[in-house]
Amino acid sequence: MRRIYFAILIAGILIFLTAPAKAQVSVGIGINISSQPIWGPVGYDNVQYYYLPDIDAYYYVPQHLFFFFSGGNWISSPNLPPQYSNYDLYSGYKVVINENRPYLHDQDYRVKYSSYKNRHDQHAIRDSHDSKYSVAQQQGHSKSPVNKQVQSSRKVQGNKQVQSNRKVQGNKQVQSSRKAQGNKQVQSSRKAPSSKQAQGKAQDKRK
Repeated sequence: MRRIYFAILIAGILIFLTAPAKAQVSVGIGINISSQPIWGPVGYDNVQYYYLPDIDAYYYVPQHLFFFFSGGNWISSPNLPPQYSNYDLYSGYKVVINENRPYLHDQDYRVKYSSYKNRHDQHAIRDSHDSKYSVAQQQGHSKSPVNKQVQSSRKVQGNKQVQSNRKVQGNKQVQSSRKAQGNKQVQSSRKAPSSKQAQGKAQDKRK
């Protein structure tokens, strides 16, 4: 009996000790679809990092930060460096890595995923019709570079309209000033003959 009781006690202790560990793992594997960028690939409920083989950079999904090597250090930024400003995130291949700070093992990942360079066969969240990506699509479109370009083009068009309006107003002012000068010249030319006529009448009276 004592042995059975002792075995049950030990089993209860082991279950109690392992339960929190499983809970922590499940929290770490939580779903974060709504945080994934719309240029990310479909098919992943949880993503911590994307590795971008084309430019050897990483993207940390929870904080929306890029990690790239510059000046002998790994730099984090919400935007890619200027030399990759034209890189198409939608068509470039993204490798999902659910590990802490994978960029510290960059050499391993570069070798492991070198074959994924210049591949363009992934489907982006932006183009998915799956309802589970609707939140990510709505949030992503409000922050997407495309919208910035649209706003920029609208701003340029607005400036053109302002310049056009100013030009029209300027032309109107020039036309009105020219018209005013023309009227003055006409009036002065009309006044000039009348004064000569007055002089001629005065001479006739003197005769």
